[in-house]
Amino acid sequence: MAEQYFPFADAPRQEEYNPCIRCGLCLESCPTFQQTGRELESPRGRVQLIAAVAEGVVPLASPRLAETLFTCLDCRACEVACPSGVPIGSLIEKGRAQVVAAEQSKPRPRRGRSVNRATHWAVRHVMPYPRRLRTLASLLGGMQRLRLLGTFSRPLPIGMRRLASALPEPGLRRVPAPQLAASGRGGLRTGVFLGCVMEVIFSDANAATVRVLTKNGAEVKVPQAQTCCGALAVHAGDRDQARALARQNIDAFLQAEVDVIATNAGGCGAALMEYAEWLAEDVNYRDRAREFSAQVRDVSVLLKEMNFRPPRSTPRPQVVTYQASCHLHNVMKAGSAPVDILKQIPGLEVREMADAARCCGSAGIYNLTHPIMAEALLRTKMADVPDGTETIATGNPGCWLQMLHGVKTYRPGVSVRHVVQILDEAYASEESEAGDVLADAEKAR
Repeated sequence: MAEQYFPFADAPRQEEYNPCIRCGLCLESCPTFQQTGRELESPRGRVQLIAAVAEGVVPLASPRLAETLFTCLDCRACEVACPSGVPIGSLIEKGRAQVVAAEQSKPRPRRGRSVNRATHWAVRHVMPYPRRLRTLASLLGGMQRLRLLGTFSRPLPIGMRRLASALPEPGLRRVPAPQLAASGRGGLRTGVFLGCVMEVIFSDANAATVRVLTKNGAEVKVPQAQTCCGALAVHAGDRDQARALARQNIDAFLQAEVDVIATNAGGCGAALMEYAEWLAEDVNYRDRAREFSAQVRDVSVLLKEMNFRPPRSTPRPQVVTYQASCHLHNVMKAGSAPVDILKQIPGLEVREMADAARCCGSAGIYNLTHPIMAEALLRTKMADVPDGTETIATGNPGCWLQMLHGVKTYRPGVSVRHVVQILDEAYASEESEAGDVLADAEKAR
């Protein structure tokens, strides 16, 4: 049984992997299988390998197991394609946790194992602590402004060098979104989840989210006790850390007494929606986790539910295409909501991107730990950008960074923006035009 060969907590369960009928419908949905054509880099292959370990056919210490599980992007496209409802993403995350626990249980773990230890350390000791993350961001921003980032990043692994080169100019900024959450009293009580990467690198998108929601009548709250969603921890196999972060977020938002929890990051939102699964065995939190997860909405979905008011103008006409975050599409089920919002902004020509929800290669920290595969996926994604595109719209910070690297390398001159930023800028343009009309009227008196 699985308990014998997966000796640590959160072992993959037989009822989770047994429904796999090996039909192969998942194969063509899997980005790594599309790139390599190898069975072990397909969802079916990974599930069967997990079953083989559970049955004692393959040892838990097998390097092939670690390699196979950690080369998965965890994009969940396979779950959408699976006719048997196999929870492939959860199985792989549980399998990774077993690999990590086995490695950590050894007295002198060797270098060069499947898990990037530096990244694992950062996920545990930096990402959940906003002050530490902002300190690191300030350091990187200062180096960027002094044109030193390229020099200091040269000794780093290729994935980190690419990330450094993609950081937005002129530096990493922080717009204190909580200070903006003072309007919209009496409307839908909406808690905004800031996210760690989004708040530090793309905090202007958080501020835009608050402005757009309040403009549409929401009463916005931004709980200060919130923390990292835990997605990076669970992807890295650290489920204990992920659960600790989940409990902190549940306490923060339930104490805020909100009706709904809005996120503008597909990866974060997918994790928030899975708290009920992460904490299913926690008698103190499982009911609260279900309540929390049921409240989570992507901001685009929430705006459609609120019957948002389309803006009457836009700063400039432009051609826009939408790159769908795989977690936003496959887990949060946002569907056409982001594109529907873009289509209601005057002056925008929205051109469809082929296979828009195929993973771009970011996948949390995948572009750091597996840069070669990530770059191959990015090249494919950039080839799918329609000719004439001026702006790529997205809904997730990891995708955003990956797209910034992609346009710099393959599509110079194309900008990358969050959907809610584009909507916010259209509202601002509308107000500016209204102000000009009033000023002209005053002059005419």
